[in-house]
Amino acid sequence: MEATSPLASPDAVHVEGDFDSPNSRQVTSNLPFSATCIRIARDSYPNLRSLVSSSTLPDDAVASKIVEGEYGYVLEDVPHFTDYLPDMPTFTNPLRNHPAYKTVKQYWVNEEDSVPLQIVSQKDSPRGVHFRRAGPRQKVYFESDEVLPCIVTCGGLCPGLNTVIRELVCGLFHMYNVNHVLGIEAGYKGFYSRNTVELTPKSVNDIHKRGGTVIGTSRGGHDTIKIVDNIEDRGVNQVYIIGGDGTQKGASDIYKEIRRRGLKVAVVGIPKTIDNDIAVIDKSFGFDSAVTEAQRAINAAHVEAESIENGIGLVKLMGRYSGFLSMYATLASRDVDCCLIPESPFYLEGKGGLFEFMEKRLRENGHMVLVVAEGAGQKIIAQSVHSVDTIDESGNRLLLDIGLWLSEKIKEHFSRKKITLNLKYIDPTYMIRAIPSNASDNVYCTLLAHSALHGAMAGYTGFCVGQINGRHAYIPFNRVTNKRNRVSIQDRMWARLLSSTNQPSFMEKKDVKPASNNRLKPPSLLSKPMNAEPSVQTSIKLPPKSPNTPTKPVLITENQQPPEEKKSPITDIIEEAPPAVNTTAIELKTSDSDQSPPHASESDTQSDTGTRNSSHEKKHRVRSQSLSSFGRHSMKHRGSVESPVATPSSMSSPSQPSTPTGRGAEGHKKAKQMSGRNPWRLHRIFLKRSPSTK
Repeated sequence: MEATSPLASPDAVHVEGDFDSPNSRQVTSNLPFSATCIRIARDSYPNLRSLVSSSTLPDDAVASKIVEGEYGYVLEDVPHFTDYLPDMPTFTNPLRNHPAYKTVKQYWVNEEDSVPLQIVSQKDSPRGVHFRRAGPRQKVYFESDEVLPCIVTCGGLCPGLNTVIRELVCGLFHMYNVNHVLGIEAGYKGFYSRNTVELTPKSVNDIHKRGGTVIGTSRGGHDTIKIVDNIEDRGVNQVYIIGGDGTQKGASDIYKEIRRRGLKVAVVGIPKTIDNDIAVIDKSFGFDSAVTEAQRAINAAHVEAESIENGIGLVKLMGRYSGFLSMYATLASRDVDCCLIPESPFYLEGKGGLFEFMEKRLRENGHMVLVVAEGAGQKIIAQSVHSVDTIDESGNRLLLDIGLWLSEKIKEHFSRKKITLNLKYIDPTYMIRAIPSNASDNVYCTLLAHSALHGAMAGYTGFCVGQINGRHAYIPFNRVTNKRNRVSIQDRMWARLLSSTNQPSFMEKKDVKPASNNRLKPPSLLSKPMNAEPSVQTSIKLPPKSPNTPTKPVLITENQQPPEEKKSPITDIIEEAPPAVNTTAIELKTSDSDQSPPHASESDTQSDTGTRNSSHEKKHRVRSQSLSSFGRHSMKHRGSVESPVATPSSMSSPSQPSTPTGRGAEGHKKAKQMSGRNPWRLHRIFLKRSPSTK
């Protein structure tokens, strides 16, 4: 059969098979676009455009490849060269002969390894969403001599940018024997408006000790067609893009255009943001360094505030849409009295407002420290100044200065109250983002850079690298760019902050959503009916039927009520106790409050029995070790017949008192002497006398 020439009609090119991973697992679905199997040398035709169809790719071309398995297992895989360039040759990984890795056992990552998105689950829940594990593969899709990578940084500065650049360059040279690495200056627009710079291990040797980025950065300037044209003209076949969620959206567009043209170019994103608002991943690099540096500003504000009468230290930290930096800096500092973030709305005037809390704190301590994220309170400011929303070159909404606005409002309020106030406003925004990364972030940046290298050399493309539950993984672009990671103000971490600062939540009851079981289900399983689960069973321990019958657990289903039991004498007595006493628990909690029973002094006589019983019926204090004796004495004074209740060895009685813990033989002797006709004389040895009963 004669083969059809791809040059005659590119749109008519037919691909017989498609493979979704390096281990050549064949699938039956056809590709949504045309492709060719012709290899053209880059050096021979550097300006030659691809021969594939120029039809637009569907939107799902950059989406995840969903692979389903048993028990609800879902793998959101990342694109691979073999998805649109089948039958590509593979080569032995240069790390196989690397002296540093010869002695490492199990260094290669198994193709079936994946990292779960959620590690907390129930016994009957599905396995959930997973991502492909990052790491070196035994086979690579690039020869060392043909690799020509480029590195670009976009967006704002962040601690660790230079560290990532250094580790990318050194890893390419020392691990994969690459000879040339290009640096794209001034962000995305540097692809078509600036010359490239040559990066070598020598030139980047000590850049990790400096802040910023040695190749420069910028916002905006993204022109997908011009960028891909430049990539193709220069013969670049690996693109490493470092930036935030907006930068990763541009990287996704670049990958889509490269795939549409059928180019063998790996596009890898390394997410960067000082706000830590990248979805899916545990944290972004540079965040730890930013929290550490924020402590210096908070400490300075605290020193200023406590050194003067009615001093207030106001610190504004970064956080456009997410308040992670402010929250973690507050938790780490322990000097902050109030923290305001974009996720938690607040109000100034009225009962429960910010000003009322500030007045209270100043009366108590004489000073306070207030931390506010730059994105907090934007709606309140917009209402007062009647501003219009505008955006910057990166598409981010320009924020109004919450720090200056709040400073003026605080001064106006206390001026009306005629209260002397000394406010110090500190804005360390650009100090924090311009510092070099600390030791923890340096290690994290190294692992991210190496994971990116291994993925690109293994033929993966159109993905970001990140740490998920402590393991590094390859994440599709769409999972990183679809939404932001934000602080949940109904989560335990925010509750810890409120407990630390003792600030009000500024929320009304109508704003608090009821707790629900948010069990995560994989996207592919949401549309499928799952098997009916058996009714959940709960073990409830009921009181014994009779004094001689041991307690047995009774299983109660969701739709079934506990059976009614005949009440024993002890149960009757316990039920007559105040509501604070739990009638179904064996160990009853005690405190030094007014739940304590009255204690007779050493001069008390048995003639006070009636008075003691009357007050005893009002206030109970019960210990697990004296429950049986307590019930027995109560029935005795009430004229009831003593029930033959089996007393465990851990319980004490007036006739046979147990040796008090930590008191030795002397305590045992004293307890024996005090175990006369008065039942409370034994208890007063062990129970602290309540002040309310004096």
